[in-house]
Amino acid sequence: MTTIKKIALEEHFMAPGFQEYTAMFFDKIGSADQQDLAARLDDFDQLRLEEMDRHHIETVVLSQSGPSVQAEADTQRAIRRARENNDYLADRIAPHGNRYAGFATLAMQDPKAAADELEYAVRELGFKGSLVNGHTNGVYYDDPAYDSFWERMQDLDVPLYLHPINPWKEVDSMRGHPELAGAVWGWGVETGTHALRLLFGGVFDRFPDLKIIIGHMGEGLPFMRWRFDSRFPVYAQGVTLERAPSEYFGRNIVITTSGVCSAPTLMAAIGEMGEDSVLFSVDYPYESTELATRFIDDAPMSDEVRAKVCRDNAKRLLKL
Repeated sequence: MTTIKKIALEEHFMAPGFQEYTAMFFDKIGSADQQDLAARLDDFDQLRLEEMDRHHIETVVLSQSGPSVQAEADTQRAIRRARENNDYLADRIAPHGNRYAGFATLAMQDPKAAADELEYAVRELGFKGSLVNGHTNGVYYDDPAYDSFWERMQDLDVPLYLHPINPWKEVDSMRGHPELAGAVWGWGVETGTHALRLLFGGVFDRFPDLKIIIGHMGEGLPFMRWRFDSRFPVYAQGVTLERAPSEYFGRNIVITTSGVCSAPTLMAAIGEMGEDSVLFSVDYPYESTELATRFIDDAPMSDEVRAKVCRDNAKRLLKL
């Protein structure tokens, strides 16, 4: 069997000085793992490329490790730091040709500044979209104040990767269970809920060409499409949509496989989303490249579908 070349979309780096934002996440990881992660996040020229070559990954789209400037309280500093981050990434990926692409860091504290930075990153730096780490200090992007940002993003015709972040406040049902609050469960609930806020908040009706990417096999949302359609008409609470909730999946929301290496789950996701709406990712360096690539190579699907998931869907979405 010929191994299909791959493109990975949720792959992280660390810009200088951004460790201050990541401390809330790194503090929960053992010291030995912290050192290994730090080395891999800082590397562009050796470890990452060797791993890509070893596992048949031709291109990775790099994004700043979370929570990035979404955790910055000072709006003007967030705007400055987003520009610093994007310029740094552009400089580091430039020597490597098509091996690397970039997702912009955005200061969503200010919708216009975020739109301006996205346009700069796409038009001047050649980035392929943005990755935003969830809410910004408790503000979610279904707020009408962000319509100007969504309009600019739609005009630029690039996607936004909605990445997990901690909830703004502790969730009552997880109190006393810190093991649930992060990557095990809480991040998926937080991110999936944010995506649903965009959907039920009418963002995709106002801007029908938007593309939002959600990792970790869609944070479980694809498997609830039928129930969204069943229960929303009964409990609409005055909300109206132009389409059934399920129809926004695949049209406006696409997903990646990052961090979920289960063949039954993948096949169910393709069944729900369609073979054109599922994209491969690793979540490097937080997940195993070897495990992720072996899983996708061995998954029980045709080579035509495998090529779409591994490479072709990303090429189309990101215009690679």
